[in-house]
Amino acid sequence: MNILDELQARGLVFQTTDEKALREALDDGGMVKFYIGFDPTADSLHLGSLVPILTMRRLQLAGHKPIALVGGATGLIGDPSFKDAERSLQTKETVKNWSSKIRDQLARFLDFENGENAAIMANNYDWFESLTFIDFLRDVGKYFTVNTMMSKESVKKRMETGISYTEFAYQIMQGYDFFALNERYGVTLELGGSDQWGNMTAGTELLRRKADKTGHVITLPLITDSTGKKFGKSEGNAVWLDATKTSPYEMYQFWLNVDDADAVRFLKLFTFKTLDEIAEIGKAFEAAPHERLAQKVLAEEVVTLIHGKAAFEEAVHISELLFAGDYKELDAKTILTSLKGVPSYQVTDSDDKNIVELLVASAIESSKRQAREDVTNGAIYVNGERVQDLDYTLSARDQIDGQLTVIGRGKKKKFVLTY
Repeated sequence: MNILDELQARGLVFQTTDEKALREALDDGGMVKFYIGFDPTADSLHLGSLVPILTMRRLQLAGHKPIALVGGATGLIGDPSFKDAERSLQTKETVKNWSSKIRDQLARFLDFENGENAAIMANNYDWFESLTFIDFLRDVGKYFTVNTMMSKESVKKRMETGISYTEFAYQIMQGYDFFALNERYGVTLELGGSDQWGNMTAGTELLRRKADKTGHVITLPLITDSTGKKFGKSEGNAVWLDATKTSPYEMYQFWLNVDDADAVRFLKLFTFKTLDEIAEIGKAFEAAPHERLAQKVLAEEVVTLIHGKAAFEEAVHISELLFAGDYKELDAKTILTSLKGVPSYQVTDSDDKNIVELLVASAIESSKRQAREDVTNGAIYVNGERVQDLDYTLSARDQIDGQLTVIGRGKKKKFVLTY
């Protein structure tokens, strides 16, 4: 299957410039040099960035050459695309640090060493640093009309609330990236999110007017779930690619809990399973959705891709321990992550540590009578172990990492005591 056909079949193509010309470029047996830009707006990329990253990898596997562009310069300005307000400007040192971390993350997914189509890492700060304001206006700005710039959706949406010249000029900077990459590496194709269409076509227009060359654009759909909820840090539901920000266990649980309506579609977007393999998984999933096969395959494929096989296996092991209620083999951080949102109680030195008294003080039980009854009947668990002694007193031995104790009432209700 032609790579463009595959991308379309996976639901990865939202919009393109001249599709016939693009298809010919990708079909003629030659190597197309393409790029995607990643602005360092945080110290890590997130799942919203994973679709473009994996699309780069798909194109590289098809024989084309990726240039991963870190926006060390554009990150200092901030993209106004579909933002209600202007971004807070970061210091040069912060952006430089974030750029370095993002560069390291991109290196996990692309082959930078082998073959003619080995990936290249670039940073647009390299060409913007020495470009003076006057040169920028004379050599770049003159190719853009204000009328065209104001017609871009990303700008039109901000005209009522206000947009600074700084952000207004962002599209020129992104357009110049395309031109600079074409000059340096022969890049003729840019990929990016569908919200970037205006910025991306600014690049093809600059390339045409300034160098009389043709550039191509493919936009990828912004990924949402079946409820319309967007993947991305601005939506408050970020799942980060950095393991210190989102652990492999958290990411594993994220994919396991994907809605049935999204699971098979996400296999097409986020994994390298073939379309035939995904179709077979889809049939089995439809026949027995309660077994959650699609979610299990998603979890294994994506966690392994991002963090490695060992991290995936550890995430499965943690899940098994939590399901069994075997908390003493886990650390406090993992437990707090897995029990996020459950009721908690801060134990103080003045609290009576007797199990009955503490159950009532923490509001786990409504009364001493109920507490005694549940302890006696074996309904109370301390760190997964049943406690039936009414005189049982919690002590340091019951504290995991000296920070918490997990109390269970029955098999399903959980509470956390913190110290």
